[in-house]
Amino acid sequence: MTAPWTARHELRKPRMGPIGRFVRARLSRRIFAWFAGGVVATVLVTAFVFMVLAKVQEPVWQRSMDRGLAWAGSQFARDWDEPAAREAFARQASDQLEMHVELLDAEGVRLTLIGEQCAHRAYDIPVLRGATRLGTVRTCMRAHAPQAWRFGLGLAIAIAVLWLASEKVARRLARPLDELTRVVQRLGAGDLSARAELSCHEPDELGVVADAVNDMAGRIEKQVADQRELLAAVSHELRTPLARMRIVSEIARDTGATPKTYDDLDREVEDMDALVGQLLASSRLDFGVLTRRELSVRDLVTRALERAALPATLAQLEGDGDRIEGDATLLQRALANLLDNAKKHGRGVEGLRVVVGPQRVSFDVLDRGPGLPEGGEAALFQKFQRRTDENGTSEGLGLGLALVKRIAQAHGGTVWARPRDGGGAVFGFDVALKPVAPAPS
Repeated sequence: MTAPWTARHELRKPRMGPIGRFVRARLSRRIFAWFAGGVVATVLVTAFVFMVLAKVQEPVWQRSMDRGLAWAGSQFARDWDEPAAREAFARQASDQLEMHVELLDAEGVRLTLIGEQCAHRAYDIPVLRGATRLGTVRTCMRAHAPQAWRFGLGLAIAIAVLWLASEKVARRLARPLDELTRVVQRLGAGDLSARAELSCHEPDELGVVADAVNDMAGRIEKQVADQRELLAAVSHELRTPLARMRIVSEIARDTGATPKTYDDLDREVEDMDALVGQLLASSRLDFGVLTRRELSVRDLVTRALERAALPATLAQLEGDGDRIEGDATLLQRALANLLDNAKKHGRGVEGLRVVVGPQRVSFDVLDRGPGLPEGGEAALFQKFQRRTDENGTSEGLGLGLALVKRIAQAHGGTVWARPRDGGGAVFGFDVALKPVAPAPS
């Protein structure tokens, strides 16, 4: 038995070590790590540069110390032959400079020790009189009581400040991506109402991505809602002709079939065929499946009138030219829907006017109906917008005119509905003579 997909997926996961787990860690953690690593690297590089400069160029403090030591040696040389003055000057230097001072003669024998003997780094100052070495003054700084807690406290404060600043920067940089990740995960889990909420201070690139994700989620939510509504409506509409066909079949079984029985069955089959045709056309548009080829405008109009059981004399062709590039099935469906709309809601078709222009072809269906509701022309081409007849009843799914709009847009055209002079209405659409990018829906 095959294991579930999730189980197989878990089995295929590679084993990751500490480095792999770090690479797969949260983005904010990685940003923080890189930020802290950059600070440490900067400190090390800076220290290295100063070390190199110290080797290449003698520092100023070293020259100053050398001059200071030479001056101290000259001062001791002035009073070297007077032990009392020599010792007094040594004590004065030890008190003021906080140093241990040891005086040695020319052979290295100790003469005076003020303080403690130097156990750490010491400076030997030669005492010279001309070229003669009188002795040596050895000095070193007094060792103060170590106060390691101060150094530790300062280091801890510096680390804490760096940690907080790095964490804040990392969270600030990763927050928009975390928000987008949360939204995408909710969308993947089926929550189509999820939207990314980013402030106006977010980076432009992330704002563009967030807008694109929100737009995608809105379109998916609308499509799913439309599909559910369409499925419910189709289920209801298909049951109606099927129920009528069952009734006609039972009547024919009891009383015998008559020509009217076959006419009723044909009418119900035609209604079901028209409904299925609209659904298939809508699906082709959803998936962008258009078969474009060169068509004859006259043949297109003639076939549409024949399928609607209308005389070919209703066609009115204007303009020069007869060729157009498009999907024959979809264009036939658009014309059929306009003619059916005129027959059901416009008291019949008055005419089918076709105007061939230099770049576009327009199709107008003229009816004899009561006209159009004032200000409601655009709403007629929306999905599930059903028109009511004079008795206040409505038929169909409300997909016919909406499908006409989508077919026209797929061929680079638009749709319209306007009242006719003298009564009735005109429903039409146009398409480009040559294939163009479809207009937005």
